[in-house]
Amino acid sequence: MICPCRQRGDTSVVDSRPTEDGTAIRRRRLCVCGKRFTTFERIQFRELTVVKKNGRKSSFDREKLSKSIYVALKKRPIDTETAEKFISKITRSLEELGQSEISSNTIGTMVMEGLKDLDPVAYVRFASVYRNFREEKDFVQFVDKIDVYKKR
Repeated sequence: MICPCRQRGDTSVVDSRPTEDGTAIRRRRLCVCGKRFTTFERIQFRELTVVKKNGRKSSFDREKLSKSIYVALKKRPIDTETAEKFISKITRSLEELGQSEISSNTIGTMVMEGLKDLDPVAYVRFASVYRNFREEKDFVQFVDKIDVYKKR
């Protein structure tokens, strides 16, 4: 494994353990430069291809999914472990669809449905980007339609 600081492969594994949900192995690594970092080893059932709205295709990137979810969860009371479980759940659900090509719409809908239960503010944040809100009225119309805020 390449050290993110030195960009060299002189690292060793200090500790390995399964993640809490058992879907990955977390490895703590130590570089000869003294820096420590963590890597994750995950099961990948099949190579997934994302079909974008414009018809372009690209490989599914868990990190891209993760970044978009973390942006929605920024400064929210959701710990990293819960967020990682959520991301793993979405990834597993996509793999369990049994399709090699998945539309970006399917992924966005899955994430939105999951965030709706996990954190209502993150749900609205994600929706604002996913649905491309341009004006304040877009937010108001969206929030008026959802039950999350009417229950409170």
